[in-house]
Amino acid sequence: MTHSEPSPSFGPPPSLAELEAAHDPNIMTSLARGLVVIQAFSREQPALTISEISQKTGIPRAAVRRCLYTLHRLGFADTDGRAYTLLPRILSLGYAYLNALPFAQAAQSVLRRITDTIHESSSIAILDGDDIVYIARAQVSRIMTIDLSVGSRLPAAFTSMGRVLMAWRAEELEARLARIVFKPYTANTLRDADGLRREIAAVRQAGYSLLDQELELGLRSIAVPIFAAPGRVVASLNVGAHASRITPQEMVGRILPILQEAAGQLSFIAG
Repeated sequence: MTHSEPSPSFGPPPSLAELEAAHDPNIMTSLARGLVVIQAFSREQPALTISEISQKTGIPRAAVRRCLYTLHRLGFADTDGRAYTLLPRILSLGYAYLNALPFAQAAQSVLRRITDTIHESSSIAILDGDDIVYIARAQVSRIMTIDLSVGSRLPAAFTSMGRVLMAWRAEELEARLARIVFKPYTANTLRDADGLRREIAAVRQAGYSLLDQELELGLRSIAVPIFAAPGRVVASLNVGAHASRITPQEMVGRILPILQEAAGQLSFIAG
């Protein structure tokens, strides 16, 4: 590794404050601030003022104003003179990454075949920090209170795809466990690190993860790994269904073989 190459990092990326405190001359602070400003917008807060973004991110108002002005001039944001909103062009930043994935386009056709066959929604996600990010999805009905789509994020520890991805990153597990906030999403949610540690070990041994109404009541999901090479998992594939339509046993007996076959096809492409 040369001096100019960044060292490998596990877990969430450093915060803006940590980057600025490091005084790394190779870090472009203005770019880092601009990315943080973009991430301040959300489904819950699609329109934000300069003051609101400054308060939310800790970036000085003057710097926020310059970031938003630049985004506006480049066609990534719009304003009514007070609040700012992101424009569809911002999607190009994410899709540039998705288009670079070796199996991104093929994944969508595989998911559509799965969904057409079993009439349940299917998805592919990757690990980003302590979250999973959806990179492909074929949906037949909305089974969660949140509307999942490409780019959606969920906590890895409480999703079937996340647990699969965590299971094949054993070197990161203890650091991840120390960061997790065990929120009781439902009565079925795992409540402590010991329980999750045992579950991750079971997932690694079984080769799949089955989640029964841990993240949301009524939601069952099953996920398998997608390998780019032996032992190297690059993504996870799952099927989610309403608990009223399918039992855990049926998910393992009927859905799992279909997922495993599809994951094999995608692993060939990813490799």
